[in-house]
Amino acid sequence: MSPSVDRREFLASGTAALLGGALTESARGFAANDTLRVGCIGTGGRCRALMKSLVQIPNVTITAVCDIWDTHLAEGKKLADSKAFATKTFEELLARKDVDAVLIGSPDHWHVPLTVAACQAGKDVYVEKPLTHDLTEGKAAIEAQNTHKRIVQVGTQQRSMTHIQAAYDVLKKGTIGTVHKVHCTWNRNAARAQRFKEGIDPKTVDWKRFLGTARDQPFDPYKFRQWRWFWDFGGGIFTDLMVHWIDVVHWFLDLGHPATAASVGDFYSAKDVWETPDTVQTLLRYPDKEVQVYFEGTFSNNRNGAMVEFMGTEGTLYIDRGRYEVIPDRGKKLLPSELILGTGQKGLDFYDKPDGELLHLANWVESVRTRKATTCPVEAGVIAASSAHLANQSLRTGQIAVWKG
Repeated sequence: MSPSVDRREFLASGTAALLGGALTESARGFAANDTLRVGCIGTGGRCRALMKSLVQIPNVTITAVCDIWDTHLAEGKKLADSKAFATKTFEELLARKDVDAVLIGSPDHWHVPLTVAACQAGKDVYVEKPLTHDLTEGKAAIEAQNTHKRIVQVGTQQRSMTHIQAAYDVLKKGTIGTVHKVHCTWNRNAARAQRFKEGIDPKTVDWKRFLGTARDQPFDPYKFRQWRWFWDFGGGIFTDLMVHWIDVVHWFLDLGHPATAASVGDFYSAKDVWETPDTVQTLLRYPDKEVQVYFEGTFSNNRNGAMVEFMGTEGTLYIDRGRYEVIPDRGKKLLPSELILGTGQKGLDFYDKPDGELLHLANWVESVRTRKATTCPVEAGVIAASSAHLANQSLRTGQIAVWKG
């Protein structure tokens, strides 16, 4: 049983509906200005992808950009308003009166400091995931959002994908029974772990500012470009990739922090190149909800790709970034069903539909205008990131990590 064409068209049109809503709210005067003026901090590749989506939203303009590398700053300015202010210091951007909100696309270790500073400056915030860089940062991020009454969206865009929202309804109706086990993967077969000769002039990079609170160290162009795989700046596969799916699991099953994490990790394609393992697994336990969540990720094989499976007593709900499928358990009367929006093989990192970045940014803009909570506020971002940090704690100590709250 497949959904009707009308249902498909309705879900596929989610982007248009959100954009229309944002335009309506502006026309009604819910915002301080008809045009939402956004400053972008950390205009690397990920941020620029978001900027391309952001400017598609009606009555939004990018009035300022900030990056510590001349090259990224220049590339970011190309996507902004022709008169946009450009700077290497975020303090200058946050001090500007022509910036109502900020989009933060910095490395992980800057997410919370920049979010806190932006909230203190009276700016609403869209911040990339993972929200936190370690377990100690969550409280400060939550307090900044709530004390300064700011609208914050954490960039786990799957919460805004229309087919995943539809899959949420399927699960909440009890279609697949009671879920006790969840399987998540993010597997790639990509030679991304090779040292490369990067012709970066150190004079064009404010390396000290890039380091921030990280330990002092000499400029390293590879670490600068591949920071996700070094502990000072990122957290490897768990924080970069698992966070996406564990956030969906928490959302669907109303879970808080996991009680324990048991992890393993190895180097098969990035030995002596990355600090974080290129092949990992973790088992997260939520005994209060009688749930186990198992995640695996590697760069040596792409079997399953990026997906999550909710394993219920009546059947399994499979979700990736372009579809969901309901698969009956053997011997059960549950009827199979599916909703496919994207094209291509199952488990792709990105599909042509839906445009998750645009949907998630549109939800943020609508929330800024209406002052209603986003689909992924700080509290949700903290829990998702903390799960990854707990997994990394187990990985690095070789012991079961326990959530101490």
